[in-house]
Formats: sequence, C-alpha cells, structure tokens
Amino acid sequence: MPPLNVAIQVGVALLAVAAFALSYDALRQMAAASHIYWLLTYAFPLVIDGFIAIGIGALLVLRTAPMRSRVYVSALVGIATATSIWANVLHAVRLDQQSSPGGLALGNITVGVISAIAPLALAGAVHLYLIVQRHSAHTEPDDEGRHDAAATTPEGGAAPATTEPASGNDVAEEATEQVAQPKKRPAKRRDDRPLANYEQVVEIGRTAPLGRDGHVSRRNIEKAINAKGLRPGRRERLEEVKALLQAEIDGANRDGALLEAAA
Repeated sequence: MPPLNVAIQVGVALLAVAAFALSYDALRQMAAASHIYWLLTYAFPLVIDGFIAIGIGALLVLRTAPMRSRVYVSALVGIATATSIWANVLHAVRLDQQSSPGGLALGNITVGVISAIAPLALAGAVHLYLIVQRHSAHTEPDDEGRHDAAATTPEGGAAPATTEPASGNDVAEEATEQVAQPKKRPAKRRDDRPLANYEQVVEIGRTAPLGRDGHVSRRNIEKAINAKGLRPGRRERLEEVKALLQAEIDGANRDGALLEAAA
C-alpha cells in the first residue's frame, strides 16, 4: 500500500476517534440528565454513534443489494445521525443558556452548529476510511503482474526472439525443457464489474432467449447478464434461476392447455 494512503487512513482514523470522543461526552451527559442508571450512561453513546459507524460500513457492503435493502439501511443511519446531532445540539444549547453572564456566551444557534460538527465528522470519517481502504485494495498491483509486464515490449507484445539459427541439439534440448517444465499460466485479470443480485438475474433471465426445445438455457442467461455489464455470479444461483423460470414457462403452458380444453 502506498505510504500516502497509509497516512490518509491513519489521519482519518484519528479524526474519527476525536469526533467520537467529543460526541461521546455530550451523549453521556444527556443520558445522565435523562435519569439513566449512571453505569449505563457510558454505554448510551455507543448505541447511537456506534450504530452510525456500523451502518455506514453496511451501506458500502450492500452497494449492489436491492434498492429496498439500501433504502432501509440508509434510513436507519439517517435516524441515528439525526438523533446524535439533536442530542449534541440540545446539550450545547442548554449549557449555553445556563452559562454565567460573565463567561463567553456564543448564542444558541452558534453552539448548536458547533456541537453538530462532531457526529457529522464521525460519520464522514468512517465513510472516508472505508472508501480509501477499498480503493487501495483494488489498485494494488501484484508481483506477478509486474513481472509479466517487464517481460513484454512497450507495444504490449512479447520480447523479440533472437534470429540466430539453432542447432539440432539445441532444438532437442529446448523441446525437452518445455515438456519437463509446463508453461506458466498468465495471471487472471480482476473482474471489476458489479455482481448482479438475485432479482436482477431473474429479470434479465426472463429476457434471455430460450434454448433447445424451448427450454430455459443457463448459458443464455449468463450471456444476457454479461451483455448488461454485470457479473453472473455462482453457477448454482444461475441453475436456481433457470429452474424458477422453467417452472414459470411450464405453468403458463399448462394454463394455456387448460383454457384450450375448456374452450
């Protein structure tokens, strides 16, 4: 991992810790003012701010999930963030109202805005950390890829071979070495296409052409998914979708036959 990425991750982590500490203090005092048992007041901020951090991580993991799942998690994260901001603002406003006349009084709006920075910074820092970490994992070149690149010409072709003619013994020895040492397979390229979820596989499968004898074809479903710029995923899931779509077709055929017989 490049040193700059490491420095960014460390800085973002420290920012998240500082923002969590600021928000933690305000939320704990709000829990104490709500007459929660004093020992449990230390756990109250973890429920709110901890849920924000976990929820943001879940959103990144579920970025290819169905829309209703992402909306549900987003709503929960939004509620937790709004609750943390509201508690921090209310805590600051009430303390500002009780401040002594001789002290520094910033006003309710000012202290409210300042106190809202901590929970927002916590949510943003967690999000940034996960994005940087995922980007670093995707862009890290492997040693085998660098070795293969060094063995090719700038135009991308293989290194030019010598034009010196080889003797009969050299040709025989080279053939023996090739038989004894199998060729090394090239490194498999990473597929960065998003993975199609189950609902997408079903919908795309309904539009795929049928196979032999009018039956659903797994290969045609896979080709249709690839044409949409998505990854088909595991073969077992494609077989499951194939069986589902075939059952739909068989049911429609039976219904049609019953209607014809009734007519």
